[in-house]
Amino acid sequence: QVQLVESGGGLVQAGDSLRLSCAASTRTFSRYTMGWFRQAPGKVREFVAAISRSGSNIYYVDSVKGRFTISRDNAKSMVYLQMNNLKPEDTAIYYCAADFRLSDAAGTGENSYDYWGQGTQVTVSS
Repeated sequence: QVQLVESGGGLVQAGDSLRLSCAASTRTFSRYTMGWFRQAPGKVREFVAAISRSGSNIYYVDSVKGRFTISRDNAKSMVYLQMNNLKPEDTAIYYCAADFRLSDAAGTGENSYDYWGQGTQVTVSS
């Protein structure tokens, strides 16, 4: 089992920035693809960003490209989501997820991920 704990969410105004952090309990963090998903009220959970084991393969949903940056620190077992120029439509609960991999690949499908954090709320006002 891998425990994931998100932090960094909060209440901000449009145009502000936040950095979400996710701490993983595993000592084999570098064997996992890491992803961020979000779920807005009344909507299904959607993919936001993913980063492969080495960090060489990165994917973003179109709506956050140019504004969000995913990164990881394997030595610290941490993954981050830097969110700039936030918009009201970014309001959601953001979830960190881990996907065990035998190769340096990344996926965008929710079903590919084995472990999930509890989520952290991001609210962007206009």
